[in-house]
Amino acid sequence: MLARSVLQSVPSRAIARQTFRRTTTRASSSTSGAESASSPFHLTLTASAATVAAIGSAAWYYHLYGQEAFAMTPAEEGLHPTQYPWEHQKWNKTFDHQALRRGFQVYREVCASCHSLSRVPWRAFVGVMHTVDEMKAFAEEHEYDTEPNDQGEIEKRPGKLSDYIPSPYKNDEAARAANNGALPPDLSLMVKARHGGCNYIFSLLTGYPDEPPAGASVQEGLNFNPYFPGTGIAMGRVLFDGVVEYEDGTPATTSQMAKDVVEFLNWAAEPEMDERKKMGMKAIAVSTALFALSVWVKRYKWAPIKTRKIVYTPPVRR
Repeated sequence: MLARSVLQSVPSRAIARQTFRRTTTRASSSTSGAESASSPFHLTLTASAATVAAIGSAAWYYHLYGQEAFAMTPAEEGLHPTQYPWEHQKWNKTFDHQALRRGFQVYREVCASCHSLSRVPWRAFVGVMHTVDEMKAFAEEHEYDTEPNDQGEIEKRPGKLSDYIPSPYKNDEAARAANNGALPPDLSLMVKARHGGCNYIFSLLTGYPDEPPAGASVQEGLNFNPYFPGTGIAMGRVLFDGVVEYEDGTPATTSQMAKDVVEFLNWAAEPEMDERKKMGMKAIAVSTALFALSVWVKRYKWAPIKTRKIVYTPPVRR
Protein backbone atom coordinates (compact mmCIF):
# COMPACT_ATOMS: atom_id res chain seq x y z
CA MET A 1 0.00 0.00 0.00
CA LEU A 2 2.86 2.40 0.79
CA ALA A 3 4.54 1.70 -2.55
CA ARG A 4 1.30 2.35 -4.43
CA SER A 5 0.78 5.68 -2.64
CA VAL A 6 4.35 6.70 -3.51
CA LEU A 7 3.89 5.70 -7.15
CA GLN A 8 0.61 7.60 -7.31
CA SER A 9 2.07 10.75 -5.67
CA VAL A 10 4.99 10.98 -8.11
CA PRO A 11 2.84 11.31 -11.25
CA SER A 12 0.52 13.72 -9.44
CA ARG A 13 3.47 16.00 -8.60
CA ALA A 14 4.73 15.88 -12.19
CA ILE A 15 1.26 16.72 -13.50
CA ALA A 16 0.99 19.61 -11.04
CA ARG A 17 4.35 21.01 -12.10
CA GLN A 18 3.43 20.77 -15.78
CA THR A 19 0.13 22.49 -15.07
CA PHE A 20 1.92 25.32 -13.19
CA ARG A 21 4.42 25.75 -16.03
CA ARG A 22 1.64 25.90 -18.63
CA THR A 23 -0.28 28.42 -16.54
CA THR A 24 2.83 30.55 -16.05
CA THR A 25 3.65 30.39 -19.76
CA ARG A 26 0.13 31.35 -20.71
CA ALA A 27 0.15 34.22 -18.21
CA SER A 28 3.47 35.53 -19.44
CA SER A 29 2.42 35.19 -23.07
CA SER A 30 -0.84 36.97 -22.36
CA THR A 31 1.03 39.72 -20.51
CA SER A 32 3.48 40.25 -23.35
CA GLY A 33 0.61 40.22 -25.79
CA ALA A 34 -1.19 42.87 -23.78
CA GLU A 35 1.96 44.98 -23.63
CA SER A 36 2.49 44.67 -27.37
CA ALA A 37 -1.13 45.54 -27.97
CA SER A 38 -0.92 48.61 -25.72
CA SER A 39 2.42 49.72 -27.30
CA PRO A 40 1.87 50.01 -31.03
CA PHE A 41 4.52 51.12 -33.49
CA HIS A 42 3.42 54.74 -33.62
CA LEU A 43 4.06 55.15 -29.87
CA THR A 44 7.63 53.95 -30.32
CA LEU A 45 8.05 56.23 -33.30
CA THR A 46 6.70 59.19 -31.32
CA ALA A 47 9.07 58.54 -28.42
CA SER A 48 12.02 58.25 -30.81
CA ALA A 49 11.08 61.50 -32.55
CA ALA A 50 10.74 63.30 -29.21
CA THR A 51 14.18 62.06 -28.16
CA VAL A 52 15.76 63.21 -31.42
CA ALA A 53 14.04 66.60 -31.10
CA ALA A 54 15.29 67.02 -27.52
CA ILE A 55 18.87 66.17 -28.50
CA GLY A 56 18.67 68.49 -31.50
CA SER A 57 17.33 71.40 -29.48
CA ALA A 58 20.02 70.91 -26.84
CA ALA A 59 22.71 70.89 -29.54
CA TRP A 60 21.22 74.00 -31.14
CA TYR A 61 21.14 75.83 -27.78
CA TYR A 62 24.76 74.87 -27.07
CA HIS A 63 25.77 76.06 -30.53
CA LEU A 64 24.19 79.48 -29.95
CA TYR A 65 24.82 80.13 -26.27
CA GLY A 66 27.15 77.44 -24.93
CA GLN A 67 30.31 78.52 -26.72
CA GLU A 68 32.34 81.65 -26.18
CA ALA A 69 32.40 84.27 -28.92
CA PHE A 70 35.74 85.02 -30.53
CA ALA A 71 36.89 87.75 -32.87
CA MET A 72 37.00 87.12 -36.59
CA THR A 73 40.76 87.62 -37.02
CA PRO A 74 43.80 87.52 -34.71
CA ALA A 75 44.29 91.25 -35.31
CA GLU A 76 40.84 91.95 -33.88
CA GLU A 77 41.27 89.57 -30.99
CA GLY A 78 44.78 90.45 -29.92
CA LEU A 79 47.44 88.26 -28.39
CA HIS A 80 46.07 85.52 -26.14
CA PRO A 81 46.90 86.26 -22.49
CA THR A 82 48.89 83.87 -20.36
CA GLN A 83 46.93 81.63 -18.00
CA TYR A 84 47.98 82.59 -14.48
CA PRO A 85 47.26 80.47 -11.38
CA TRP A 86 44.93 82.89 -9.58
CA GLU A 87 44.48 81.64 -6.06
CA HIS A 88 41.02 83.15 -5.56
CA GLN A 89 39.64 81.30 -8.60
CA LYS A 90 40.06 77.91 -6.94
CA TRP A 91 36.77 76.48 -5.72
CA ASN A 92 37.95 76.18 -2.09
CA LYS A 93 39.88 79.47 -1.84
CA THR A 94 38.74 83.01 -1.02
CA PHE A 95 39.97 86.46 -1.92
CA ASP A 96 43.20 87.70 -0.40
CA HIS A 97 41.67 90.62 1.51
CA GLN A 98 45.02 92.30 2.05
CA ALA A 99 45.53 92.22 -1.72
CA LEU A 100 42.04 93.70 -2.16
CA ARG A 101 42.99 96.59 0.11
CA ARG A 102 46.17 97.21 -1.89
CA GLY A 103 44.23 96.92 -5.15
CA PHE A 104 41.75 99.56 -4.03
CA GLN A 105 44.66 101.85 -3.21
CA VAL A 106 46.01 101.35 -6.75
CA TYR A 107 42.59 102.13 -8.17
CA ARG A 108 42.19 105.32 -6.09
CA GLU A 109 45.66 106.66 -6.85
CA VAL A 110 46.08 105.52 -10.46
CA CYS A 111 42.86 104.36 -12.14
CA ALA A 112 40.18 106.57 -10.56
CA SER A 113 41.32 109.66 -12.48
CA CYS A 114 39.91 108.18 -15.71
CA HIS A 115 37.84 105.06 -14.95
CA SER A 116 34.63 104.92 -12.95
CA LEU A 117 33.41 102.23 -10.59
CA SER A 118 29.77 103.28 -10.60
CA ARG A 119 28.20 99.94 -9.64
CA VAL A 120 30.05 99.59 -6.33
CA PRO A 121 28.75 101.40 -3.20
CA TRP A 122 30.98 102.57 -0.38
CA ARG A 123 29.25 100.23 2.06
CA ALA A 124 30.44 97.17 0.12
CA PHE A 125 34.00 97.75 1.38
CA VAL A 126 33.03 97.62 5.06
CA GLY A 127 34.12 94.38 6.68
CA VAL A 128 35.93 93.23 3.53
CA MET A 129 38.97 95.48 3.28
CA HIS A 130 38.20 98.62 5.35
CA THR A 131 36.45 99.66 8.53
CA VAL A 132 33.32 101.78 8.81
CA ASP A 133 35.24 104.91 9.79
CA GLU A 134 37.67 104.53 6.90
CA MET A 135 34.92 104.19 4.32
CA LYS A 136 32.97 107.11 5.80
CA ALA A 137 36.08 109.25 5.38
CA PHE A 138 36.49 108.11 1.76
CA ALA A 139 32.81 108.80 1.01
CA GLU A 140 32.91 112.27 2.58
CA GLU A 141 35.73 113.27 0.22
CA HIS A 142 33.14 113.45 -2.58
CA GLU A 143 30.05 115.60 -2.97
CA TYR A 144 26.67 114.37 -4.14
CA ASP A 145 23.52 116.15 -5.26
CA THR A 146 20.69 116.40 -2.79
CA GLU A 147 17.00 116.20 -3.56
CA PRO A 148 15.46 119.41 -4.96
CA ASN A 149 14.19 121.72 -2.22
CA ASP A 150 10.95 123.73 -2.25
CA GLN A 151 12.47 126.22 -4.68
CA GLY A 152 13.70 123.44 -6.98
CA GLU A 153 17.34 124.07 -6.19
CA ILE A 154 19.79 121.18 -5.85
CA GLU A 155 22.49 121.54 -3.22
CA LYS A 156 25.60 119.53 -2.48
CA ARG A 157 26.19 117.20 0.45
CA PRO A 158 29.10 115.00 1.57
CA GLY A 159 28.95 111.37 0.58
CA LYS A 160 27.51 108.58 2.73
CA LEU A 161 28.07 104.84 2.87
CA SER A 162 24.88 104.27 0.89
CA ASP A 163 26.22 106.28 -2.07
CA TYR A 164 27.97 104.74 -5.04
CA ILE A 165 31.50 105.62 -6.11
CA PRO A 166 31.19 108.68 -8.38
CA SER A 167 32.54 108.94 -11.89
CA PRO A 168 35.55 111.23 -12.49
CA TYR A 169 33.62 112.97 -15.30
CA LYS A 170 30.19 114.59 -15.39
CA ASN A 171 29.12 112.71 -18.53
CA ASP A 172 30.47 110.69 -21.44
CA GLU A 173 31.07 113.77 -23.58
CA ALA A 174 33.32 115.27 -20.92
CA ALA A 175 35.19 111.97 -20.64
CA ARG A 176 35.76 111.82 -24.40
CA ALA A 177 36.91 115.43 -24.49
CA ALA A 178 39.49 114.76 -21.79
CA ASN A 179 40.85 111.61 -23.48
CA ASN A 180 41.20 112.62 -27.16
CA GLY A 181 37.85 111.14 -28.11
CA ALA A 182 38.28 107.81 -26.28
CA LEU A 183 35.75 106.85 -23.61
CA PRO A 184 37.34 105.15 -20.58
CA PRO A 185 35.12 102.16 -19.74
CA ASP A 186 33.56 101.58 -16.36
CA LEU A 187 35.53 98.99 -14.38
CA SER A 188 32.73 97.61 -12.21
CA LEU A 189 32.20 94.50 -14.35
CA MET A 190 35.35 94.64 -16.47
CA VAL A 191 36.61 91.23 -15.35
CA LYS A 192 33.35 89.65 -16.51
CA ALA A 193 33.05 91.78 -19.64
CA ARG A 194 36.37 90.86 -21.26
CA HIS A 195 37.36 87.55 -22.78
CA GLY A 196 40.13 86.18 -20.59
CA GLY A 197 39.01 87.96 -17.42
CA CYS A 198 41.81 88.43 -14.92
CA ASN A 199 44.45 87.06 -17.29
CA TYR A 200 43.55 89.57 -19.99
CA ILE A 201 43.57 92.62 -17.69
CA PHE A 202 46.84 91.61 -16.01
CA SER A 203 48.50 90.97 -19.39
CA LEU A 204 47.17 94.27 -20.71
CA LEU A 205 48.51 96.29 -17.76
CA THR A 206 51.94 94.64 -17.92
CA GLY A 207 52.15 94.24 -21.71
CA TYR A 208 53.34 97.70 -22.76
CA PRO A 209 56.75 97.41 -24.46
CA ASP A 210 59.28 100.21 -24.30
CA GLU A 211 59.22 100.46 -28.09
CA PRO A 212 56.80 98.98 -30.63
CA PRO A 213 58.27 95.93 -32.39
CA ALA A 214 59.70 96.25 -35.86
CA GLY A 215 57.02 96.35 -38.51
CA ALA A 216 54.21 97.34 -36.12
CA SER A 217 52.23 100.38 -37.18
CA VAL A 218 50.59 102.40 -34.42
CA GLN A 219 48.11 105.15 -35.16
CA GLU A 220 48.97 108.59 -33.89
CA GLY A 221 47.60 109.17 -30.41
CA LEU A 222 47.49 105.44 -29.60
CA ASN A 223 49.85 103.16 -27.72
CA PHE A 224 51.03 99.73 -28.80
CA ASN A 225 49.84 96.80 -26.70
CA PRO A 226 49.76 93.31 -28.24
CA TYR A 227 47.00 92.12 -25.91
CA PHE A 228 44.53 94.82 -26.94
CA PRO A 229 42.37 94.01 -30.00
CA GLY A 230 43.95 95.85 -32.90
CA THR A 231 47.13 96.46 -30.81
CA GLY A 232 46.37 100.20 -30.65
CA ILE A 233 45.03 101.39 -27.29
CA ALA A 234 44.31 104.96 -26.17
CA MET A 235 45.41 104.31 -22.60
CA GLY A 236 49.12 104.58 -22.09
CA ARG A 237 51.16 102.69 -19.54
CA VAL A 238 50.10 103.76 -16.06
CA LEU A 239 51.86 101.27 -13.77
CA PHE A 240 55.52 101.87 -13.04
CA ASP A 241 57.66 100.54 -10.23
CA GLY A 242 57.10 102.64 -7.10
CA VAL A 243 54.21 104.73 -8.43
CA VAL A 244 52.23 103.67 -5.34
CA GLU A 245 53.52 103.36 -1.79
CA TYR A 246 51.71 100.50 -0.10
CA GLU A 247 50.61 100.93 3.51
CA ASP A 248 51.79 97.45 4.52
CA GLY A 249 55.25 97.88 3.02
CA THR A 250 54.78 95.50 0.07
CA PRO A 251 57.18 96.36 -2.80
CA ALA A 252 55.10 98.21 -5.37
CA THR A 253 56.43 96.61 -8.53
CA THR A 254 54.49 96.77 -11.79
CA SER A 255 53.43 93.14 -11.63
CA GLN A 256 52.48 93.41 -7.95
CA MET A 257 50.28 96.44 -8.53
CA ALA A 258 48.70 94.83 -11.60
CA LYS A 259 47.98 91.66 -9.65
CA ASP A 260 46.44 93.57 -6.74
CA VAL A 261 44.21 95.81 -8.85
CA VAL A 262 43.06 92.86 -10.99
CA GLU A 263 42.05 90.93 -7.90
CA PHE A 264 40.25 94.03 -6.62
CA LEU A 265 38.37 94.38 -9.91
CA ASN A 266 37.43 90.71 -9.70
CA TRP A 267 35.95 91.37 -6.27
CA ALA A 268 34.12 94.44 -7.61
CA ALA A 269 32.54 92.31 -10.34
CA GLU A 270 31.72 89.43 -7.98
CA PRO A 271 31.64 90.62 -4.36
CA GLU A 272 29.51 87.64 -3.30
CA MET A 273 32.11 85.06 -4.34
CA ASP A 274 33.36 84.21 -0.83
CA GLU A 275 29.83 83.81 0.50
CA ARG A 276 28.82 81.77 -2.54
CA LYS A 277 31.69 79.35 -2.05
CA LYS A 278 30.85 79.04 1.65
CA MET A 279 27.22 78.24 0.83
CA GLY A 280 28.41 75.80 -1.82
CA MET A 281 30.46 73.87 0.74
CA LYS A 282 27.45 73.74 3.05
CA ALA A 283 25.22 72.55 0.21
CA ILE A 284 27.68 69.80 -0.71
CA ALA A 285 27.87 68.60 2.91
CA VAL A 286 24.08 68.57 3.34
CA SER A 287 23.49 66.93 -0.04
CA THR A 288 26.05 64.21 0.72
CA ALA A 289 24.37 63.40 4.05
CA LEU A 290 20.91 63.34 2.47
CA PHE A 291 22.14 61.13 -0.38
CA ALA A 292 23.63 58.60 2.06
CA LEU A 293 20.41 58.63 4.08
CA SER A 294 18.29 58.13 0.95
CA VAL A 295 20.43 55.15 -0.08
CA TRP A 296 19.87 53.44 3.27
CA VAL A 297 16.14 54.21 3.23
CA LYS A 298 15.87 52.81 -0.28
CA ARG A 299 17.68 49.61 0.74
CA TYR A 300 15.43 49.28 3.78
CA LYS A 301 12.20 49.78 1.80
CA TRP A 302 13.11 47.61 -1.17
CA ALA A 303 14.94 44.83 0.66
CA PRO A 304 11.77 42.69 1.23
CA ILE A 305 10.80 43.01 -2.45
CA LYS A 306 14.22 42.41 -3.97
CA THR A 307 15.04 39.46 -1.71
CA ARG A 308 11.70 37.63 -1.97
CA LYS A 309 11.55 34.18 -3.52
CA ILE A 310 8.47 32.63 -5.14
CA VAL A 311 8.20 28.92 -4.47
CA TYR A 312 5.42 26.64 -5.63
CA THR A 313 4.26 24.08 -3.08
CA PRO A 314 1.87 21.61 -4.70
CA PRO A 315 -0.94 20.17 -2.65
CA VAL A 316 -0.28 16.78 -1.14
CA ARG A 317 -3.00 14.21 -1.47
CA ARG A 318 -3.66 12.14 1.58
